[in-house]
Amino acid sequence: MARQKIEIAQHYDAVIEALTSGGLLLGSYDAAGKANIMTIGWGALGEIWGMGIWVVLVRPSRYTYQCVEHSGCFTVNVPRRSMGAACAVCGSKSGRDIDKFAECSLTQVKSDSVGAPIVDECPIVYECTVVHSNDVLPDKLADEILTGPYVGGDFHRVYFGKVLAALAEPNAVELLKQ
Repeated sequence: MARQKIEIAQHYDAVIEALTSGGLLLGSYDAAGKANIMTIGWGALGEIWGMGIWVVLVRPSRYTYQCVEHSGCFTVNVPRRSMGAACAVCGSKSGRDIDKFAECSLTQVKSDSVGAPIVDECPIVYECTVVHSNDVLPDKLADEILTGPYVGGDFHRVYFGKVLAALAEPNAVELLKQ
């Protein structure tokens, strides 16, 4: 069934549950047009500057960083529970080395709003264009964060993506449980 436009907060609880339980898939293209997806477990969806925004974090050491820097956009794809193995691969292997879509038997579809791929198997998708980015500043972080996620350095770039389209299949919340 085809995805339909939704309000960005329409399935908020289900999206955040997916983010914090198995992760979401961040889609982007590299400079050669190769599609890439990366699992994200951190992010925020909300209203900033009078617009719907996805805030996502990507480390400069990641291949996805090069892709988002090149394209200035990304998609956030909310996977079904049964896609846990794909999320594990996309969070542990680099798109520099493999085609994650092929490796995980996922289908890429071009977004209508941005130059980033959609994961067709995901029932909820957000198409975003970067309106701001900044780097995490180590000297501004609380010690508990410095000694936790950043014990080895490799500080993230924070991307603020304006949601140009929020799309969901009519029975998206039920599909997420599959």
